[in-house]
Amino acid sequence: MSTETRVGLIGAGYIATWHAEALAATPGVRIAAVCDPNETAATALAAGYCAKVYAAVDDLISAGECDAVHILTPPHLHKEIAIQCLRGGLDVLVEKPVAESAAETAEIAEVARETGKRFSAGHNFLGLPSYRRMKDDMASGLYGRVSGCEITWALPLAPLRSGPFNLWLLRQPKNLLLELGPHLFAFARDLFGPVEVLHAQAARPVALPGEDMRPQAFRILARAGGVEITFTLSMVETTDDRSVTLRGSSARARLDYAQDVLVVERENASDLVVNPLRRQLDLSRQHLWQGMKNAAVQLKSLNTKNPYGRSFRGMNAALYGGDADPFSGAAAVQVMRAIDDAIGLLPDDVLQTAAPAVQTRKPKPTAMVIGGTGFIGRALTRRLVAEGRDVRVLSRGRSGPFPDLPDNVETVSASLHDLEGLTEAMKGMDVVFNLAKALETSWADCLVNDVGVATRVGMACEKAGVRRLVYTGTIASYDMSDPNTRITEDTGFAEDMTDRNLYARSKAECEKKLMALHRERGLPLVIARPGIVVGAGGPLQHWGIGRWHGAGAVRIWGHGRNILPFVLNDDIADGLVRMIDAPVEGESFNLIGEPMLSARDYFDAIHDELGARIRVSSGNLHAFFASDAVKYALKKYALRRSGVIRPSLSDWKSRAHFSPFVNEKPKRLLGWKPEADRTTFIKRAITEANLFGF
Repeated sequence: MSTETRVGLIGAGYIATWHAEALAATPGVRIAAVCDPNETAATALAAGYCAKVYAAVDDLISAGECDAVHILTPPHLHKEIAIQCLRGGLDVLVEKPVAESAAETAEIAEVARETGKRFSAGHNFLGLPSYRRMKDDMASGLYGRVSGCEITWALPLAPLRSGPFNLWLLRQPKNLLLELGPHLFAFARDLFGPVEVLHAQAARPVALPGEDMRPQAFRILARAGGVEITFTLSMVETTDDRSVTLRGSSARARLDYAQDVLVVERENASDLVVNPLRRQLDLSRQHLWQGMKNAAVQLKSLNTKNPYGRSFRGMNAALYGGDADPFSGAAAVQVMRAIDDAIGLLPDDVLQTAAPAVQTRKPKPTAMVIGGTGFIGRALTRRLVAEGRDVRVLSRGRSGPFPDLPDNVETVSASLHDLEGLTEAMKGMDVVFNLAKALETSWADCLVNDVGVATRVGMACEKAGVRRLVYTGTIASYDMSDPNTRITEDTGFAEDMTDRNLYARSKAECEKKLMALHRERGLPLVIARPGIVVGAGGPLQHWGIGRWHGAGAVRIWGHGRNILPFVLNDDIADGLVRMIDAPVEGESFNLIGEPMLSARDYFDAIHDELGARIRVSSGNLHAFFASDAVKYALKKYALRRSGVIRPSLSDWKSRAHFSPFVNEKPKRLLGWKPEADRTTFIKRAITEANLFGF
């Protein structure tokens, strides 16, 4: 009789990939099914594991293909699906937070008890090798009597400042604690037992659209098993500090669970002169050993066993290997009860959400924005309303970042893969702005989810009788490797784009298909290519400037002394709006601001204006290219991955934006006037942009 456990994944989003890769590495486990209403996403995930695809949970259960499921949907759906699967005869693991309250978690646990099935919580960091070692060492008395513990999650949460704002974790202030708290409270409960919360406070509020405030920090004091515990959550732009520190009578242990590193600081019996030296040498030895060990793991696994991935592997190994207690439903109830208690101690004003503005009339949209919840899309939508237009925003959800504009903005949901649905949504539209983009990892996926979508949007515009389609491409499609080449709209893309990165190649192909529809069928098309967009609502860690290593260090593309094609987000919105009525059908425009700042100038301005010195290093583009060549070879020949690409040296140089742009065409034909004053530009791009969240 086979002992293989057949597992189904319910939900095919970002977190599902981590679960799938860990399950594939777990002995005795096979991924048998993927279930998601988005069959395109489900099919893409299932293909790598020869798994069956289902669009509904009922269908997955009735098929009898699974023994267990991992529930990876948004949290507000967890309870219903978990109970449905338990009663359908399946063991369940529910991704954290397992529910929206301790009461809901207890309901799941009770159904698991009634049905005799297993209910587990996805507290993945408890599966880290270094954490298990810390727990064992504490139990053995290595740290002496532990009196205090500090558990920290300090990691930027960009959606708080730059969206998307329709995520579940931003719907209510308490959702931030429900989303991140399980990581911290699971550590405390597993180490010391049930947690008694004594005090909770929130800080550093930030305004979401509609002046809806959300805290960006929490500090919680608690006690468990005689140990005093401090929980700290910080979501502003900060140095990554995700750690558990135990203070004992014999040693202090610090676990960096983001890096899977455990370091123990001990006393020694040497004299007063040698003692501090031995202490620091011991710490140095541990750091060196941990670094070398983790580097060896990464090298041997070809970067497939990073700490986050290893935490999922450890969790699955425990669940399917007989050591499931740290992840049990009973433990999950205790974790969620402590989080509920912390939420209950927060002031009422912290937990309140701003009441949406009262709708006095139903919007009568004449403009549609696809991608209206993104950085550019939000500014464009608000600019359209300011110009007197009502707007229909196409989104995957029914809510959007415009609660203060109920009379002018409506949010509708339609699949970008459904021609008839798109056509219906576009009826009555005078203009459609397509700001959508798909960041895929294979050319085949780009053709389906980017090129195919852009073409379908164009066809829907034709069928719906839209007067103008404005499509946003990217300047990344240009070859910008030569500082002696001045780029204008007459500068073409290369005929052969196979040696370019997927984003640049895909957006160029989108333009090609749309221009063919314009020439052959009269599609009323205008193309906009924004530069490096900055301003309020934009990210600090902008990858158009360099490769970031947290909020405090960036390796810029190239030497960083050439002027970059920066442009303010509000100026982009202005340029897009001007394309509605201007006689420019069939034209393309590079929306590039006036030449002002190099990458180094930009970071100097951040230091001058905000007092933050970011560590800036030059990026040797030849080294980037060589490193990428090694990764390409390993992925293709060692890991046997299909569809792997290798961008050319010119592609890497293009990321530095060496070629200057000429922005005369949009100024001449559209009357566009991007910000020309350097002081004002810096004020709007940096000083007032809330880049750090505080």
